[in-house]
Amino acid sequence: MRHIPYEKLEKKIGYSFKNRDFLLQALTHRSMGGEHNERLEFLGDSLLGMFIAEALYFKFPKVPEGDLSRMRATLVRGQTLAELARDFVIGDYLRLGPGELKSGGFRRDSILADSVEAIIAAVYLDSDMKTCETLVLDWYQSRLQAIEPGVSQKDPKTQLQEWLQGRRLPLPTYEVMEVTGQAHNQRFTMSCSVEGVAEQTVGVGTSRRKAEQDAAQKALEVIHATAK
Repeated sequence: MRHIPYEKLEKKIGYSFKNRDFLLQALTHRSMGGEHNERLEFLGDSLLGMFIAEALYFKFPKVPEGDLSRMRATLVRGQTLAELARDFVIGDYLRLGPGELKSGGFRRDSILADSVEAIIAAVYLDSDMKTCETLVLDWYQSRLQAIEPGVSQKDPKTQLQEWLQGRRLPLPTYEVMEVTGQAHNQRFTMSCSVEGVAEQTVGVGTSRRKAEQDAAQKALEVIHATAK
């Protein structure tokens, strides 16, 4: 039987399980038959919603409920969870049935998002509420710092692309400047070049996507500063 290095996944998510059976169940899709991750997903969805709601409540003490709800929806939506799953390379560890595996289920946003919710519940059951909350908020640190009420909740790359398209300008160019570290713990440095913006911006992150988002955010800041 092929050895699966789950300790690498534990390192990526920032938590080592005392009972790894919780992690294995969280990674098991119903297509495998037997015990799967849907009950964990149910619990993890509620835990995530509570953690994010509390974080937003205290971060924005004067913001009305409607804005808080919209920000929470952005942070807990499937797309955001799938992005987290890709950052952690969870797709490499999913336990899928033959049909789902053949159809590329390990790349599907819905399956990836469900697995993140299931892992949240698995961490909670393996530890306690405080440990789980601290871990999840660490995953969301950059997103919680960036989010603002009444502002488009689109990610920086999308905002930059739409800003350029609205002015009929070419799309930005992203290039890899440097990749350091071992395969399971890499650090990416990406550049972002925008026509009409003299300053090339540089972003860093633990994945190529994160580094591109960081570079795009910095490009937006340069554009907005120049426009003032």
